[in-house]
Parts: sequence; structure tokens; C-alpha cells
Amino acid sequence: MSETSSEHRIYEIYRDCLRNEDPVALVTVVNGPDVGAKLLVRPDHEPVGTLGDPDLDRVVARDALAELEAGATEVRHYGPHGEARMDDVAVFIESRAPRAQMLIFGAVDFTRALADQGKLLGFRVTVCDAREVFATEMRFPMADEVVVDWPHRLIERAADRLGPRDAICVLTHDNKFDVPAIVAALATDVGYIGAMGSRRTHAKRVEKLLEAGVTQSQLTRVKAPIGLDIGARTPEETAVSVVAEIISNRTGHQAASLSVTTGPIH
Repeated sequence: MSETSSEHRIYEIYRDCLRNEDPVALVTVVNGPDVGAKLLVRPDHEPVGTLGDPDLDRVVARDALAELEAGATEVRHYGPHGEARMDDVAVFIESRAPRAQMLIFGAVDFTRALADQGKLLGFRVTVCDAREVFATEMRFPMADEVVVDWPHRLIERAADRLGPRDAICVLTHDNKFDVPAIVAALATDVGYIGAMGSRRTHAKRVEKLLEAGVTQSQLTRVKAPIGLDIGARTPEETAVSVVAEIISNRTGHQAASLSVTTGPIH
């Protein structure tokens, strides 16, 4: 295959991945012997193209998959054959990960505000409730998808697509929905699990979760009551507290006022 046809194939695959929101990373040599050379990397596929050296291709493909999983885009440096801690070759890894998912369970008053905040942050928002009369596109026009089903069944269907960038928010505070949903969520790699309800409600929920076989260690993944303590009262303010907790959970930063911290502000 000629260099021109290989590059054409790379761009065709890249275009299709973008259209379908499939994860893909496009690697381009920006400094070194083969400036402009490209390698296209996808999960569960062989890389397409070459950066000029098979060992370099292998190492960069591995690193590109890691960047893709993290949703990161950056320049990385290597030796001519992929050696670490060298800078003979610089490559630009452009990750095109699907939008992070926010699954909101419970078609309640707080859901509209949280769905709005999720969209603002770039999440693909799904609202799910087993009650058909409440789970309607008319009530939640901002959601990318409104699903009428039991929460745990949706989670089980989506389990293999949930990862550290995604969030599950259980707002029903009804154990017949909450407990199966949280049990299903804990079986996934989702990065954030939050559950709404008072401390008393959550204490009763914990009893049911333990009866369902959830361990104390697993319970540490569940943020409940949901959200950061910012004195929120309205659904809109509560939604801000929830997305703030999601961001804090993802970045590993403890919430604190920037006015009393000394590190970088962003």
C-alpha cells in the first residue's frame, strides 16, 4: 500500500470514528526523522499506518491507548525505536474519546437541573426511570436519551462501556430502585457513583445493600448523601454541588476554597 493510500485509509477510518463517536487516537510525528508520519490507534484493533519504525509504533500505540482511556491529548517524546527518556522523536497524540456518560436514575425535580449541568460539562446525559409517566422527552428535553426501564437493567446493558470518566447518579431514594442500581453500578468500572437521600435514608439503604452482598469496602465508592457541602438548597444549587463532587472525584482534589489554598488554581 502506498504512503498516499495508507494516509487516505487512516483519514477514512478517523472520519468514521468521529461520526460514530467511537474511541480513536491519531498520532503524528511532529519532530524527528519522519515528520508528518501518522499512526491511527483504536481499542481492540490493529494500528493503521506507521511512524517509521516498528518498535516505535508498538510503544506509541500502547501509550496512545492509555491516553485515549484517560481522554488526554498531548505531545510525547521517545528515542528512535521507542526508548523512554529520550527526545529524538516527538509525537502529537490526539485522543478522540466518546463523551463521558452521566446516567441519572429517577425522573424527579432535581434531575432536570442535574441533566442541565451534565450537558454543560460535556457529558452524554441519559435519564432513566421505570415509571413511564415521568420519564418523557418532554420533561427532559436536554437529555441525550430518556429510557423507561429499571435502573439496574440499563446499567447492566451499559456496563462494558462505563469507565473512570463516567458518572452514575441515583436520585430516586427508593430502595426498590436504588439497591439494585447501586449493586449493578458497583460491578462496573464507573468513576463516580452518587446516591441522593438524607443520612437516615442512606443508613437504611446501606442495610439493604449489605443484605444484598455489598461489602464495606465497596460502599466507600458510593457518595451519599450526594454532592459537596456548599449549602445548596434549590435543585439548581444541588446540581452544582453534585457536579462539583464529580469533578473533585475525577481529579482527586479535595474541595477547598481557592482563597485558602496555595497550589495551582486550575
